[in-house]
Amino acid sequence: MTERKNITIMGAGLVGSLLSLYLAKHGHKVDLYERRPDMRKVLLDGGRSINLALSDRGFKALRGIGIEEEVRKVAIPMHGRMMHDEQGNLTFQPYGKEGQSIYSVSRAGLNAALMDISEPNPDITYHFNRQLLDLDLREGTATLRNHETNQVEELHTELLFGADGAFSMVRNAMQKTERYNYSQSYLEYGYKELTIPAAEGGGWLLEKHALHIWPRGNYMMIALPNLDGSFTCTLFFPYEGPLSFESIQTDDDLLNFFLQAFPDAVPLMPDLAQDYFSNPIGSLVTVKCFPWSYQDKALLIGDACHAVVPFYGQGMNAGFEDITVLDQMLESFNGDWEQLFKRFERRRKPDADAIADLAVMNFIEMRDKVADPRFLLRKKIEARINQQYPDKWIPLYSMVTFTDFPYSYALETGRLQDQIMKKVMKHIQSVEDYDKPEVQKLLEKQLIHKEKLKSYSPQEV
Repeated sequence: MTERKNITIMGAGLVGSLLSLYLAKHGHKVDLYERRPDMRKVLLDGGRSINLALSDRGFKALRGIGIEEEVRKVAIPMHGRMMHDEQGNLTFQPYGKEGQSIYSVSRAGLNAALMDISEPNPDITYHFNRQLLDLDLREGTATLRNHETNQVEELHTELLFGADGAFSMVRNAMQKTERYNYSQSYLEYGYKELTIPAAEGGGWLLEKHALHIWPRGNYMMIALPNLDGSFTCTLFFPYEGPLSFESIQTDDDLLNFFLQAFPDAVPLMPDLAQDYFSNPIGSLVTVKCFPWSYQDKALLIGDACHAVVPFYGQGMNAGFEDITVLDQMLESFNGDWEQLFKRFERRRKPDADAIADLAVMNFIEMRDKVADPRFLLRKKIEARINQQYPDKWIPLYSMVTFTDFPYSYALETGRLQDQIMKKVMKHIQSVEDYDKPEVQKLLEKQLIHKEKLKSYSPQEV
């Protein structure tokens, strides 16, 4: 047991709330400071949620504090992608093997559940309506505005975790330190949240156990199921151009565009114009920075140090995996927080960079390639290879979503497998071609030159 610390967490979102439970488990006293009011008591502005896809890495972190099964009860399994073409024809593409699914969860619902679990703990205290204005890392002094009293408060932090998201004020303070590396890049696309309501009398108007995608090359819409029978839809659309947020100014512009691009969705969206013109346009940013820590005083975690675009459904899962890794390190902790922080950031930085790159790559796949017959054929061939060589070939999506292999390993292995698939697909016109002797011979030769997939122990995450 290490010395009990008074730990401050800036940000009581998903990562901050889960982190509080793990730190309390290790015997520390935790205070969380959140800019917004308590979401369980005040309905926060909608339109920016992007429903979350929980997968294996996220569930592993929830399992660590014994709440995995509780969360599964309020999550909807999605077994694959359901593609909608311009004529309304549907094509289903499974995510992995039978039994492998990602789970649609409400961001607010999961956040509230984590707060409900952590708040009764006497070692965890939430402070809402506290906005961080300034932070002196060297002195460990935080200046906050209390939005309930409109007073400015000063807080001494013994040990600080920055879990305050992509636009982190804790990271902003670190950026003022010497030789700090930081980059942010925005896609030329924004997103807007829309809704498909539940059917009359309840129930879902689309297949509930799928993530629905309307891929259209230069833009796309997706829909994830909610427990109440509705779907949260997200339109990913260029900011500017002939077809863009800029080009749609009136109800008629909107309806004409949707009738052309997403005709099967229009009858399901009675509040389309109201949603579209009242909900804000969200931006899509990737954040990379280093270091993630300052001496033995502060550490960034989750989106604060590695915000990613949402196209692999791994933002929350990556943040939760940060906590799993930190928890493992705390198990053998010797009391040196600066050394712990440095070990953590060195360990996680390559994986954070890898999932950031993978997320942008998957945007192109979801937007365009999933509608391509050759791409769908290639996915089927990859599944056959995985079936024949389970210890030598796991598809990239499965590595990211259904294993805890490091993201950096998945990215590197995925690139190698992509090179092999390009050679194999030259001989493939149909699934039956997989059994051709020349295809089997080529595969065997290529796999001999490919390192056998390692079996990572839980300690290596």
